Amino acid sequence: MTRLRPQRLGVAIWLAVMCTAVFLPVPEFWITLANYIGLYSLVALGLVLLTGIAGMTSFGQAAFVGLGAYASALVTTQYGGSPWVGLVAGIALVVLAAGALGAITMRLSGHYLPLGTIAWGLSLFYLFGNLELLKKFDGITGIPPINFLGVELQSGRNLYLLIWVIVALAVLAVLNLLDSRTGRAIRALRGGLVMAESCGVNTARTKLLAFVLAAVLAGLSGWLYAHLQRAVNPTPFGLNAGITYLFMAVVGGAGYVWGALAGAALMTILGDWLQNILPKLLGQSGNFEVIVSGMLLILLLQRAPGGLWPMVLRVVGMFKRGTATGEHPQLPAPIGLQNAQLAQPLPRRPQAAAGSTVLDVRSARKTFGGLVAVNDVSFSVNAGEILGLIGPNGAGKSTMFNLVSGVLPLTSGEVHFAGERIDGKTSRALARAGMARTFQHVRLLPAMSVIENVAIGAHLRGHRGWMAGVMRANRIEEASIFAEAQAQLDRVGLGADALREAGSLALGQQRLLEIARALAGDPVVLLLDEPAAGLRHQEKLALAALLRDLRSQGVSILLVEHDMEFVMGLVDRLVVMDFGTRIVHGLPEAVRNNPAVIEAYLGGVE
Repeated sequence: MTRLRPQRLGVAIWLAVMCTAVFLPVPEFWITLANYIGLYSLVALGLVLLTGIAGMTSFGQAAFVGLGAYASALVTTQYGGSPWVGLVAGIALVVLAAGALGAITMRLSGHYLPLGTIAWGLSLFYLFGNLELLKKFDGITGIPPINFLGVELQSGRNLYLLIWVIVALAVLAVLNLLDSRTGRAIRALRGGLVMAESCGVNTARTKLLAFVLAAVLAGLSGWLYAHLQRAVNPTPFGLNAGITYLFMAVVGGAGYVWGALAGAALMTILGDWLQNILPKLLGQSGNFEVIVSGMLLILLLQRAPGGLWPMVLRVVGMFKRGTATGEHPQLPAPIGLQNAQLAQPLPRRPQAAAGSTVLDVRSARKTFGGLVAVNDVSFSVNAGEILGLIGPNGAGKSTMFNLVSGVLPLTSGEVHFAGERIDGKTSRALARAGMARTFQHVRLLPAMSVIENVAIGAHLRGHRGWMAGVMRANRIEEASIFAEAQAQLDRVGLGADALREAGSLALGQQRLLEIARALAGDPVVLLLDEPAAGLRHQEKLALAALLRDLRSQGVSILLVEHDMEFVMGLVDRLVVMDFGTRIVHGLPEAVRNNPAVIEAYLGGVE
């Protein structure tokens, strides 16, 4: 069965089950509890996208809930607008605030990022409590109910269906988003910014998009909260609430969409149950439920570090780690593979004329303080040529590689690509120009399928944005990207492993996967950083045959490698570096017998 159908079928079944409750003679308290689970689920869903998938921790989501609530409360009570006008105003305000805050906060990294979210979360909380327009800490009362198709949703039971329909649509939208070009870019952030940028992903814009979308889900929850409570004050939008929302996402399973609902349900029900039972057991009242629930949650995270949802999946057997025949388990097929019949050939860039210079490095120099890592090195790569860059450990090869690929800036010198000067440009700009690379230490997304990792390499060959992904208006483009990804996997010999988890591959296969990802970008120049490391003898022979085939098709290759036997039988020319300086440049046989090379590798001969 395809992935799309289980997603939509699962959402439909879950929505039907949840909505049935309102028509049954269940206690009003249960309906109220379910309403709050729905509201919390929206915020936790945004945190799954932001924290669990994009890798950015935020403690300030409660402030965005407050913005959505206060905006609608103000519009409906002070300016006579309808709740639907309040929704538009609230979402607009949240987008503006999240865009402004995200532009600053998303530049932070490490522990500074969550500290930044705490800072503006506290600032907005005290802003709510000190503005006369918002009635300070007394808050706004008399908020009108939502009118839906002429029916006023005055009670929690009346609002129940609307809440859960919105939650279901949000879940489906996030699932669709993650299974799209933009969703892969968001997930690529987990693999490191250097890897994502080398594939053409605008990491700054992608981080900001994830931040704004998470804030919109929080603002939507705030709008529903305001018209459910019919009054708002700053108390529910403080730092404690922000921490609770983050706990919900983490406890449920921060990397799983359905984990947001599981975490919201568990923490809401657990908190209420403990609040009722502990005073009876202890014989006194107090906030003992906070202490006990905290201890239980720590125990849960010790036993299930990934959260509740992965544990549920293991229990019901949805993630089998093997089959009866000993084959590797397969991940669900992405939307692009489901619509393979819609695939169209992706446009290809013309290769450079045979014999022309495509990459020209002129007196490249890189210093780190007083250390000269690369000392005025020059070389060029011609069209349809494999140039080897070799040298002993510490020779400066990796630094030179990073200078060419845009990861590091030059101290002096120039780099020209396809006739244009490119030093100072980003890796993303170089990827757009036709330069692709692999890494010395493999950089993949291990939890994603093999073919989705390759599809990230074709990011710049598509153009449909996040809205097209949410609305499933990207079927043709996705089918075309995945057809290209499958072709590149077949090219490197991994076609049969397309739906395996990338992390389950052996190291040698992961290096081949990186080459397939680079080839998916349709490069003019391919930069390979030790591609033969970890490969067995037969795999090296297959890799050499692949690189010769690419050379015959006009692809230029710059190869950094330690395996001299592999290099000597493959490259057209060699550049040898030692202590940051180019010591020899020429044909492989001449380089092999050069006394300077022998001395650099062996320390000289008697």
